[in-house]
Amino acid sequence: MQAARTRTSGLPGLCTAAALALAVLWPVQAHALFGDDEARQAIIELRRKVDANQAAGDAARSEGDAATRRSLLELSNQIEQLRGELARLRGQNEQLAREVAELQRAQKDVQAGVDARLRQVEPLKVELDGQSFTAQPAEKTQFDAAMDTLRRSEFAAASTAYTAFLRQYPASGYTPSALYWLGNAQYAARAYKDSAESHRRLVTEFPNHPRTPEAMLAMANSQVELKDTKGARRTLDDLVKKYPQSEAAAAAKERLARLR
Repeated sequence: MQAARTRTSGLPGLCTAAALALAVLWPVQAHALFGDDEARQAIIELRRKVDANQAAGDAARSEGDAATRRSLLELSNQIEQLRGELARLRGQNEQLAREVAELQRAQKDVQAGVDARLRQVEPLKVELDGQSFTAQPAEKTQFDAAMDTLRRSEFAAASTAYTAFLRQYPASGYTPSALYWLGNAQYAARAYKDSAESHRRLVTEFPNHPRTPEAMLAMANSQVELKDTKGARRTLDDLVKKYPQSEAAAAAKERLARLR
C-alpha cells in the first residue's frame, strides 16, 4: 500500500516533466512538420488577423467617438433651442405683465372717471343751520361760491349770486339760508328795501327755520333805514311774541325801548 501511494504522488511530477518536454520539442517538431514558407505564411495570416481586429476596434472606437460627438452636438443644439424658447417665453411673460399693468391702470382711470361723474350727480347729505337735507353737487358748489363771494365782502356780487341760485334751485334745502344771506348782502350794499323783502320772504315761507328770528331782527333794521319806524316796531313786537326764547328776541326788546 505504501508503494501505491508513492506511485500516485509521483504522477503530477511526471506530467509536468512531459509538458516541459513537449514545449521544448514543439519548435523542432513544427519545423519538422511545416516548411519555412508555411511558417511565414501562418505568421503573416496571424498578423493580418491581428491588424484586422485592431482596425475593426479602431473603427468601432472612431464610430463610437463620432456617435458621441453627434449626440453631444444634438444635445447642445437642443439646449440652445430650449434657451431660445425660454427667452421667448420670458419675453412673452414680460409683455403680458406690461399689458396687465396697463389694463389695471386703465381700469383705475376708468373707475376714477366713473366715480368723479357719480360725484357730480349723486346727491350729497348737507348739514346747515341746524337743518339736514340732500343737494346735488352742482347745487352745493353754487351755494358755496355765493358764500365765498360774501365772505370777500363783495356784497353786490354776492346778491347777484344768491339771486341766481334761488332762481335755479327754487325748491332747494339751501333756500332759507340763501334768503337770509341774500338779505344781509343787500343790507350791506344799502339795498334796504330789497333786504327787507328777502328777510320777509324767509319769515313767511320758513317760520320754523333757525335763521327766522335773526331775519326778523334784520328786517326791522332795514325798516329803520327806510324811515319806517312804525313797521320796525311791529316787526320787533312780532319777534318777541313768536320767538321769546331766542337771542334775537332779547335784542329786539332793547331796540323797542330805543324806538319808543
